[in-house]
Amino acid sequence: MSTSIIEAVRGMRDVFSQEQQAMTLAQRQLESLLTSYGYVPIDSPVIEHRDLYLRKIGEDLVGKIYEFAFGGRDLALRPEWTASVLRAYVTHMQEHPLPLRLSYCGPVFRYQRPQRLTYRQFTQAGVELIGAAAPRADAEMVDLACAGLDALGVSGYQILLGHIGVVREALTHLDLAKRTQGMLVWNLERIRSRGPEWVRDQLYETMGDLPIDPSLLEGLDEEQATTLLLRIVQAMGVNLAFGTRSPEEIVGRLVRKLRRKDSRERIDHALDLLSAVSQIRDTPDRALSQAMRLFERAGIELAAFREIRAILTMLEYHGLPQERMVLDFGMGRGLQYYTGLIFEMYDPDGVQICGGGRYDDLVQVLGGRQSVPAVGFAYGLERVVAASTTLFPPEAQRREVLVSPMTDTDYAYALEVARTLRARGFVAMVDVRGRSLANNLRNADRRGTPYVAIVGADERARGEVMWRDLHTRQEKRVRLDELRLDR
Repeated sequence: MSTSIIEAVRGMRDVFSQEQQAMTLAQRQLESLLTSYGYVPIDSPVIEHRDLYLRKIGEDLVGKIYEFAFGGRDLALRPEWTASVLRAYVTHMQEHPLPLRLSYCGPVFRYQRPQRLTYRQFTQAGVELIGAAAPRADAEMVDLACAGLDALGVSGYQILLGHIGVVREALTHLDLAKRTQGMLVWNLERIRSRGPEWVRDQLYETMGDLPIDPSLLEGLDEEQATTLLLRIVQAMGVNLAFGTRSPEEIVGRLVRKLRRKDSRERIDHALDLLSAVSQIRDTPDRALSQAMRLFERAGIELAAFREIRAILTMLEYHGLPQERMVLDFGMGRGLQYYTGLIFEMYDPDGVQICGGGRYDDLVQVLGGRQSVPAVGFAYGLERVVAASTTLFPPEAQRREVLVSPMTDTDYAYALEVARTLRARGFVAMVDVRGRSLANNLRNADRRGTPYVAIVGADERARGEVMWRDLHTRQEKRVRLDELRLDR
């Protein structure tokens, strides 16, 4: 009876020899680099409480979370590392001296459409710098992200900078409710890609209409408005006797909400302004000048521009010239916790290989005692490895040797030969199936193993091996103490 094959789950994959070796090498090289910058490794559970990712992660990523209920708890597979690292900080490390430099590497899971270099399980490697404000910490992040790509042999990459703080600060000048501000920030990239009209329609549909006309409250103070609205609600027969709040408290909150309901004129003005600024994408100096002129014409002065200028100066101190960077005021990064600098890096084919930014509110959102500035970034390690020109060294396979004992009596000596070869830098494999020399030669040739060390009674007696080069088809006797990697 035949049994059906169980394949990997769609979007997941098996990783084989060469790529897995490259991934391991990349992790080691990154760990060495990050350690030299003072970052210490941290690990976190793959399974977290779902609420960790619902507080301020962004609707796009929330929709990609693998979530499940187990034992009466709502759980999720980790979709990204930052929230997990910050949760660990809030839980265990708030007493530690700041700044904290933490690094990590491990799998994350997202339910996203599988395509080239986009998987539902992939590896993120990155850092979080907790307790340091802009501009120096931000510049360190960009510099370190570049240093990591350089160390891993990725060249010709593009650095794309943005600053979500510009939009957040501008919206506070427009007298918009916090909820409306958040929705506009979240839709920043859609304003450019789909147009302000599409975002406007989505915004109005989401906000909906309140059942009571706010103009009824004009000219009334809060106490008068609460009394009037309470009488209207009671006359409508609405029961407010539930929960822990009194009817007066419930109606008072409704009054404040009515008075904060944003007019369409203010929303349209904000969309027009964001539509204009989201089109600005140029070299940092030119883009910054264009954005400053735009907001000057709107009568808005932003401290975020001074911060951007300071970050650019710090990046020059790090040896990163502006010619390597683009400043894009329409970039949003898709995560709601960003508050300042954001950045992404792309390989020469336009594939995003790194992303990060500043998130000064996240510690407190996750239960921290106070707001703590923080900034970080993460690589998509599979994409970095694919873009590398040095992680698949062609000489690696040149070190492989198959040690083939002629008889069972020669097996102990074959093990000694293999130990010697490994000590000299070779990758030595001993035939464990007891096959003939002819079969071992064919097997090595099929596997691409370049050398076979043949050991028999004569070689054992003389302390030698018969060294067969499968590329040249030549062989010669070599003393065991003369075996070297440069053969």
